[in-house]
Amino acid sequence: MNSISTKIKQLLTDQKKEWELAGKNFAGLEHVKVRAFQFDGFTIKVQFNPGRIVSSAAKVDKKSIEARPCFLCAANRPVEQRGVTCGDFEVLVNPFPIFPKHFTVPTFAHTPQLIKGNFVNMLDLAKAMENFTLFYNGPLCGASAPDHFHFQAGNSGFMPLDTELYVLKEKYGIEWVKNEVNYSAIKDGVRNFLVLESADKAALENAFARIYALLDHHSEEEEPMLNILARYINDGWRILVFPRALHRPSQYFAKGEENILISPASVDMGGVLITPQENDFMNIRKTDIESIMKQVLWTEDQFDKLTTKLK
Repeated sequence: MNSISTKIKQLLTDQKKEWELAGKNFAGLEHVKVRAFQFDGFTIKVQFNPGRIVSSAAKVDKKSIEARPCFLCAANRPVEQRGVTCGDFEVLVNPFPIFPKHFTVPTFAHTPQLIKGNFVNMLDLAKAMENFTLFYNGPLCGASAPDHFHFQAGNSGFMPLDTELYVLKEKYGIEWVKNEVNYSAIKDGVRNFLVLESADKAALENAFARIYALLDHHSEEEEPMLNILARYINDGWRILVFPRALHRPSQYFAKGEENILISPASVDMGGVLITPQENDFMNIRKTDIESIMKQVLWTEDQFDKLTTKLK
């Protein structure tokens, strides 16, 4: 799978001219408001992005999904939307962007959002999409189309975690090497997550399969809850895995002043929390961020047990 970065960048340029919705929303990013909260060794930004209400408030229960046409299937897309083929996937401009360069990468086939059997595709796409971070949101971890398998991609360097990871590994990480994969288990006081780094694709596949098998999940769920960030950098892959405990925090369902409409997904894990409501953006506090992240991610005790088993 050769690099398609040049093609998709041209696609974005063209789509912003051809497709009014995309052009308007990407132009709107220039005026997006951002607040930055400093933690010990890292930053978490909060972005006020009203266009993302479509995703943040998406109904992803089975009944709601079955009642609407799939917006990732070619037959149901806007007539203006075009894509670039990449194997079994099509790279589409995301009309409700967070990143200056933001794409959705669905399969041509209408198959469920399940990473099992698709992790190797994530590695191949990450390598093909130079200077982009590929991300996966599980069906109960931020995916607004859990009925149609897809990744998303955004320009690397946009999320704070892209540049802060080396500091976090040194300050908060426990590192080890096993079967050609460099592991890091990071607990930064807000997030507990794993980092896998290797130039060996088969070794990474095996490492992820082991993690997947160890992620406990309830019988009614089709897969363990998780978010994944993937990037090909320095002739190898860097994979971040965030084991999840909850889809949405208590603040999402709270009434009155306690309500905060945040539905965390991969980008939030990467250090950019998306608030589609201005009131939430203005009033959110550092303690709210800590609470939200700790609720939706695995506890330190759960994470420590996982790390021990992986070693």
